[in-house]
This record gives sequence, C-alpha cells and structure tokens, in this order.
Amino acid sequence: MAIFVNESTKVIVQGMTGSEGTKHTKRMLKAGTKIVGGVTPGKGGQSVDMDGTLIPVFNSVSEAMAATGANASVVFVPPKFAKAAVIDAIDAAMPLVVVITEGIPVHDVAAFYSYAVGKGKTQILGPNCPGIISPGKANLGIIPADITGPGKIGLVSKSGTLTYQMIFELRDFGFTTAVGIGGDPIIGTTHIDCLRAFQDDPDTKAIVMIGEIGGDAEERAAQFIKEYVTKPVVGYVAGFTAPEGKTMGHAGAIVSGSSGTAAAKKEALEAVGVAVGKTPSETANLMRKILNG
Repeated sequence: MAIFVNESTKVIVQGMTGSEGTKHTKRMLKAGTKIVGGVTPGKGGQSVDMDGTLIPVFNSVSEAMAATGANASVVFVPPKFAKAAVIDAIDAAMPLVVVITEGIPVHDVAAFYSYAVGKGKTQILGPNCPGIISPGKANLGIIPADITGPGKIGLVSKSGTLTYQMIFELRDFGFTTAVGIGGDPIIGTTHIDCLRAFQDDPDTKAIVMIGEIGGDAEERAAQFIKEYVTKPVVGYVAGFTAPEGKTMGHAGAIVSGSSGTAAAKKEALEAVGVAVGKTPSETANLMRKILNG
C-alpha cells in the first residue's frame, strides 16, 4: 500500500516539453512511474522521445485524460502560466495535481486552490514542493528515487531538502510514501491530510512529520494526532535559531511574537506524545528506536 500514488497511477506532465519538464520526466520514468502523456498547449499531436520511450503530447488536460486514462498530473510550468495550467487540470476533474513550480504569486494560488475546493474533484499537492514518492511504485516530482526503497514509514514534510535527508537517513527501513507538501503560505495538501491517510494505510507502521517555523499548521496537526492518530509519530521543526519577523527560506516561514516559533511547535507536538528531535539526524534516530522496538 501507499498513499495518494501507487504502481497503477497514470501520470501526465504539464509542461513536459520545457527543459525542467523534459529532465524530470526522464527521471520519473526511470523510477518506474507510469507517465502516459504530456500537456503543452499548441504542441498537441507531437510525441517526445524520453530516452527511448515515446510520450504523446496533448493540448489540454481533458484531451490527455480522454486519450490515456491519466489520474494524476505533475505541473512543471513557469510561475506566470501555472495558474492556467492548474485550472485546466481542475476543469478536467483530474484527481491529483502535483504543483512543483516555485514562485507562483500567492493570489494565483488562492484562486486555483479555492476553485479546486469549489469543484470538489481535485486534490492539489503544493505548490513549491518536491512532490511525492511511493518508492518502487511511483515518483511524481523531483524527489531523488535512488536514495530509499519501499518500507513501512510514512513521511510528510514542508521542506524539500529535509525530505531528502530524512528518507536517506532512514533508507534501511524504507517508506510507504514520502510527501513534500511545500512551504508556501497557501498549500493544497496539509500535514493533517497526510497524517489521516497514513493512519488509514495498513502498511504504514510509523510516521515522520517535518514542520518549520511560521503559521500554526504544526499545532493544528498536533491536535489532530491527539484525536485521530494511534501510530507512533516523530517530528522535527526546522528553524529553532530563526530571528523573529524575518522570512526564512519559504514564503510561509515567518515568526511573529511567540506565534509560529519552533519552540511553540515542539511543545505542542510533545504535549500529544510526539517525540521531537533537535536535528534531522536525532529525529531519524528516534524513529529507528521505535521501529527496532
């Protein structure tokens, strides 16, 4: 089992014919992902040779879905065109849209996110995220596929880099799914969405949750863990040394007063029984102890 994506997920790549789209489509194919098409308006009818695999290109997501049966999309479209690309996918009722693009204006994200919620058919992951990997089954985005294998840990993370570090540190145990949800102020899939899915997945035995300063997502996740999650959870909160009032790295990572600090988040998580490491390596060791019994 896995959450959100597995070996039967049929994927299209929006922006596949661009340089980033081409590079990462090749990587995703190599990782075993079932990529069935690409979407670039105006280039429909062409095919692209991806290291020996011919992938058809379509003008719209609805065309691509009708021809291929795709049920997930990865968006590698520049920021100024990303909103239109995501709306195209929502209009086609694409079940899962993984938005990798960084730097999309917040009002554009607000517009397409609320549009998706209104339609009620599309789950958005991201934007500004590394994507999602169910090792050995599917890899949608930019997470390196060769640093871990399948196993029994679920990972949800705001940070791309810390996602990679954690799956590498715990590679001897492996993962059902690792999800990078992104660090922008508005994101489509939250810690809570992933925690619920991991709790409901019989093959996920334990969960790693990586948060960071800014906002109250981790505090809300702590409340959800208290009410719903029975599996062991370990956590890490990036940004213990961040100065107040300064945006750090991600657009959503800003602290005001005691709200959104790493210390406050750590306290909220520990209060509901989540073991929180002071470093990513310490967090990995906490998980290792749990899994070794």
